Amino acid sequence: MEARYTLRDHADRPVPSAAPGRFGGHAKSRIYGRLDCRAARAAIARGGPYARHRVFFADEPTAVSAGYRPCAVCMPEAYAAWKTRRNA
Repeated sequence: MEARYTLRDHADRPVPSAAPGRFGGHAKSRIYGRLDCRAARAAIARGGPYARHRVFFADEPTAVSAGYRPCAVCMPEAYAAWKTRRNA
């Protein structure tokens, strides 16, 4: 099967994939979230550099192990848990 997508792995390195990612992220802010996130969609619609730093992950554990945190907008429960762990 041909690799049509580029995802990020657990070490935040690009890897080819035949399947699209299930989560999107932003490499500069180190945030990941759902592909339908309204905050990410708004940033993309505004144009500018946001889309240039967009990355994709196969799953949530990969995004976390790559050092990304959950989006507070589209993943509020995961974000709250992350924030609690960070402040502990």
